[in-house]
Amino acid sequence: MQYAKLNDLSDEQLVHRDLQLERELIDTSFQKKTGQLEDSSRMAKLRKDIARARTAQRERESAQKLVGNALRDQHRGSFKPSDVATEVAEGAGGFLKGIVDKVKSDE
Repeated sequence: MQYAKLNDLSDEQLVHRDLQLERELIDTSFQKKTGQLEDSSRMAKLRKDIARARTAQRERESAQKLVGNALRDQHRGSFKPSDVATEVAEGAGGFLKGIVDKVKSDE
């Protein structure tokens, strides 16, 4: 996601986007370890997107004269992973589905 698009999001949406990106990074890490990751550059892209989101959060916290991670602490409780649209349709379900498919094909 481009940095300019992050500036258009509300504080809550920005924190939710950051948390969703972290979940995607974890899912991608599992896919890499199990040999299911097709795009090897996906992890680097996710890390850069997380850094952009956190930079935007820090700028907003500085502008509002808040302490570090105040926005994250404030909006973390309202985060629901299914509320935020992801760039990739895969998620934890895709990871588990791949394992189930491998087990079924071996039987």
